[in-house]
Amino acid sequence: MRHAKDSPALPTRTGPSYRPPRSPQESPVMSTRAPAVQAHNLIKTYPGDVTALNGMGITVEAGTVFGLLGPNGAGKSTTVKILTTLARPDSGRATVAGHDVLRHPDRVRRAIGVVAQKSGADPVATGRENLQLQGRLYGLTGTALNRRVDELLERFDLADAGKRVVKGYSGGMQRRLDVALGLVHRPEVLFLDEPTTGLDPEARTAMWDEIARLAGDEGLTIVLTTHYLEEADRLAERIAIVDRGRVVVEGTPDELKGELRGDAVHVELREAVTGRSPLREALTGLPGVHEVLFDGRRVSARADDGAAAVPVLLAALERAGASVAAATVARPSLDDVYLRYAGRRYSEAEAAAEAPALATAGGTR
Repeated sequence: MRHAKDSPALPTRTGPSYRPPRSPQESPVMSTRAPAVQAHNLIKTYPGDVTALNGMGITVEAGTVFGLLGPNGAGKSTTVKILTTLARPDSGRATVAGHDVLRHPDRVRRAIGVVAQKSGADPVATGRENLQLQGRLYGLTGTALNRRVDELLERFDLADAGKRVVKGYSGGMQRRLDVALGLVHRPEVLFLDEPTTGLDPEARTAMWDEIARLAGDEGLTIVLTTHYLEEADRLAERIAIVDRGRVVVEGTPDELKGELRGDAVHVELREAVTGRSPLREALTGLPGVHEVLFDGRRVSARADDGAAAVPVLLAALERAGASVAAATVARPSLDDVYLRYAGRRYSEAEAAAEAPALATAGGTR
């Protein structure tokens, strides 16, 4: 575990540098056992002195699913743009499939597949036509192209819809087509940027199943960005939690949650805690209770035995004059991990990220 303190342009398919799409048996990254993705101290600012990345660094081992988990605005998509050669960092360096993203962007583009937040499919073309066009751009023709298109349509349960125009697809069907488009040329690394945003629960679950199959059956390296805690917990073998443009903690989901010993106790107060409230002193030093954090009307703590700690906490709060609305006990979650290392709740970070957008839109979404 590590704690941090500190549609791409398509390559031209002509000339001596052209390498045909690799077969499923080929896997240069896996054979060398080198990391599939490495980023070191990436800095990126936008006009208006907006810092998107503030020392971002990750290492993704080949053949794994790596999750970048964080609220909207944390820097996940900016990181993906740099790694997929769509943006340049102000400083820092990164490599993908062994190629430097700044020195050899064309090599990076040949080695990756990208599924962006917004669909890149042509809405007035059929699913099959979209896949055929993508394949031709990557050098596939004839029987090899048709075989690959048929394979992907079947795999993503789009065979019956292949001759229908994409604008008539459901949200889940469009997203499956987007992933298929990213896989046409058999990439070494697949970037999925918020792949299930906007999908209904059933379509989201189906997409999770497909992502798990891609990683398990093909040994594909997948870099997944998400703001869904459950999605990262379920899919990623390793997670980097991102906040304010940097990684605040990294590890496997079980490692991160296991580090938080005991149970999570959450108490909802009827009034918010501000300043140096006597409540803070009242909860200091309670037996079996540690890591007490205040967040507005919510009090969170770690407890060796959550069930035993609740009455102790409630009694201390009552003596201090606090009015309790509700109390819950749960096993540690990624939300608790985020709270510990980012210093705020995940929902609070999400709300903070949405506030500027709401202001820009005049208070509406």
